[in-house]
Order: sequence, then C-alpha cells, then structure tokens
Amino acid sequence: MKYTQLGRTGLKVSRLVLGTMNFGPQTDEADSHAIMDSALDAGINFFDTANVYGWGENKGRTETIIGNWFAQGGDRRDKVVLATKVYGNMAVDGAAWPNHDKLSAVSIRRAVDASLKRLRTDHIDVYQFHHIDRSTPFEEIWQAIDVLVQQGKILYAGSSNFPGYKIAQANETAARRGSFGLVSEQCLYNLAERRAEMEVVPAAQEYGLGVIPWSPLHGGLLGGVIKKEAEGGRRTSGRAADALADPTARARVQAYEDLLEKHGVEPGEAALAWLLTRPGVTGPIVGPRTAAQLDSAIRAAELELGEDLLEGLDEIFPGPGPSPEAFAW
Repeated sequence: MKYTQLGRTGLKVSRLVLGTMNFGPQTDEADSHAIMDSALDAGINFFDTANVYGWGENKGRTETIIGNWFAQGGDRRDKVVLATKVYGNMAVDGAAWPNHDKLSAVSIRRAVDASLKRLRTDHIDVYQFHHIDRSTPFEEIWQAIDVLVQQGKILYAGSSNFPGYKIAQANETAARRGSFGLVSEQCLYNLAERRAEMEVVPAAQEYGLGVIPWSPLHGGLLGGVIKKEAEGGRRTSGRAADALADPTARARVQAYEDLLEKHGVEPGEAALAWLLTRPGVTGPIVGPRTAAQLDSAIRAAELELGEDLLEGLDEIFPGPGPSPEAFAW
C-alpha cells in the first residue's frame, strides 16, 4: 500500500480510505470486523465513518461496530487514522431536539463525546463537518474545535460537502484566530462527476487540504453495470439506473466499458485508479460490503493506467471546462 501526507499535515495516510457506511445496514458486525482486519493487513490505515451511519433507529451503530473492533486489541486503534463526522440529526425520526444537530459549539461538544463513547477511544484523528451550517459562524465552530484539540479529544478538523468558497471562509477565519483550520475535504468526485474540479479541488489545493472523493464509482455507474446487466447480474438501481435511463449517458458508459475491455482492465478498478492520478487527491473512499470488493479496491491501488487509456477516459468523461488559468490576462 502506498501512503501520502494528508494535505499540509505531517499525518501519513493510505491512498485508499476504508469507508464504513455499509457496516451495520448491509454488512453484519462479524463481516465488518473481518473486512477491517483485512484492510489493516493490506496496509490501509485510514478509516472513515460518521455519527449518523447505521441510519434510522440504528444511527450510531456503525461507530459502535468500529469501537467493538478496536476493543479486540492487537494495536488496532494505534494503527488506524480514524475519521468521523458531525452535523447530522441523531434523532430516530423527525426533527432533532434543539442543539442536537449541526455545528453549534454545544452540538459539537455533545456529538464528539457521544462518538468517542461509541468508538471506544479517547481521541478522533480527523473530525469532519459533514455539511456546512449556515446558521453558525466559523468563529464559533473554531472556538469549539480549538477546545477539543486542547483537550486531546481530536487532532485535526476536516470538511465534507463544502463548496470552494466555504473552504476559503473556514480557513481564512481559522488563520485570523491562529487555528490550524481544515486539513481535508470529502467531496463527490469521480470520472462521471467532475464538477469538483471547478472550485472545490482548486480551493483545497490553495489551502492545503487533502481531497477525499466519495462515491468513486458514482453509485455503481462506473463499476461495469451494462456488462453485469447483460450477464444477468443484479439489477441496476439508484443513481446508476437514473443515469442509464438517458440514452446519451448510457452510450457514454458503454464507450467507457468498451474502452476498458479493450485494455483488459476492470471498470471499477479503473475508476479508482483514475482518481489516484488526480492532483490534490489523497485517496478515494471505498465502501466494501464484502471481502471480494475490498480485494478489488486493493488491486486498483496498484494499477498503473497508461497515457493512452487516461486520454481515452478523458475523452469519454471530459472535465467541467477550462481551468481558471485559461482566463488569466
């Protein structure tokens, strides 16, 4: 496994991030523990979760599964760079009780203590804001984060689903306070969805944030869905099904799969490997439901894509437009 620095920090993380959103809802605890063991054995040291994972009446369940895995010992916690998120409504259903969600200082304090209890650890390495909170000023957010850093409960702060201008606002505010600021941004970014290249990725690079793409296969669209359909595989659903309903999009995905078949590369592995070539990307989040899916992701981390293949992928899924430098006078 290859490693890199997380943004401008000295923290060394694997170039694959183990996403745990499926742990609980789709993968039971025993299999989740086995996947985490295999990931650690393969050298993946960056694990990502969120306080709301588990969903519905089981919110927090995923953090609990991870905490039970840490409790087995064997230096599991010491070897893992642990990232979780705050913002979500933790109520089973309906609206949250006041101050039980989002990013007020009181909500952050309450949420971090609850996550630490579920995760059975004394600190979180990267504490991420799951969404922007338009009701809470960054001065208040950083005050809360600085206290948590001083208490040793968290080490770094990151963002998720932030637009470029909010990354700038957050880190400019942090700089005025003498705070370290955001060190990572988790965003929707893949071959089929490249709008992050317009503002989010440049802002992250400007402020020294590592970019952590989520949904690297775009809901399965980039995982060979047309071929699986033809072979009688499981029916396409969700984002991938919506996209394939558009004839133009379906033709593009077909061209993508044909190109990769010509080069003898699995589509899902190519999509992950492509992200690892992108400037500013720390590593994509992979969310395996099974051991086989984890093995495929690990192969992708070692995959070298030739220039002709990269050019072909760029022709099929072009970027969102010219870079800002194209407009420089």
